[in-house]
Amino acid sequence: MTVSLSNPLVMMVAKRTALGFLLLIAISVVIFAGTEMLPGDVAQSILGQSATPEALANLRAEMGLNEPAHTRYFNWFGGMLQGDLGTSLSSGSDISEMIASRLSNTLFLAGWSALVAVPLAIFLGMIAVHYRDGFIDKFISMTTLAAISLPEFFIGYLLIMFFAVTWNLFPSTSIIYEGMPFLDQMTAIALPCATLTLVVLAHMMRMTRAAILNVMSSPYVETAELKGLSPFKIIFHHAFPNAISPIITVVVLNMAYLVVGVVVVEIIFVYPGMGQLLVDHVTKRDVPVVQAAGLIFAAIYIFLNMFADIMAIIANPRLRHPK
Repeated sequence: MTVSLSNPLVMMVAKRTALGFLLLIAISVVIFAGTEMLPGDVAQSILGQSATPEALANLRAEMGLNEPAHTRYFNWFGGMLQGDLGTSLSSGSDISEMIASRLSNTLFLAGWSALVAVPLAIFLGMIAVHYRDGFIDKFISMTTLAAISLPEFFIGYLLIMFFAVTWNLFPSTSIIYEGMPFLDQMTAIALPCATLTLVVLAHMMRMTRAAILNVMSSPYVETAELKGLSPFKIIFHHAFPNAISPIITVVVLNMAYLVVGVVVVEIIFVYPGMGQLLVDHVTKRDVPVVQAAGLIFAAIYIFLNMFADIMAIIANPRLRHPK
């Protein structure tokens, strides 16, 4: 089975992949330039204020800080493309090994949050459509609107106050480690997972409701109603499949937020993920770690946005053919 390059779907996927890579290059330039403009001297921050000029000069030469900025950028980005993330300035550890465990922890938290939030959001969206303009629809809409209005740090502290301090049901800090029993891991991530779920649930539910309502006036829905099908069967079997394209887009974009936007939640719950790693090394002015973490976050976000575009094209036949 061969895939023709003249196929419109293949061409669209190729264009979005190329655009995603160009965007990643642009973001890498911004990340590198931003870290270069940070105040202070990296060598001075490592050796301390008592360092001699000779020691500072030797360290700058060893780290390549005397080379032009564009040379250092190409060396850094070229190493990134080859999987070489460099060495931490503060600990001397290999950055790839540091990030591997932290990234797996972040994906673990984001994955379980998505596993809870996505089905729940779609279900609540269909329930809201089924009881549209009724008490249940208005209650769900008001509740989700309130969740959208609250920042994640406020939701996190509320959950800690009630579930960890007042009722002592879950730990206030989410420490997980390799070899930890699965049930203990679930208990540890319960509160940060609930925080992330509440943050993204509202947006996905409201978009699901809007997308389904948008197709409820279509002729095929009216035909299904005339056949005597139950309202929920019409929503689930007829309206929902035809509204899947915008729903997929908003779900994937919220999954991107779950991975990239966990920094605040990880700080609140002291969760050993990428967000905690990034903040810790910003305070240490460990530039290689900050650059690597920032580029990985950007790559994940770009990939998931690209995946959302491709899935929307696949789910919508009108987008698979040139206009």
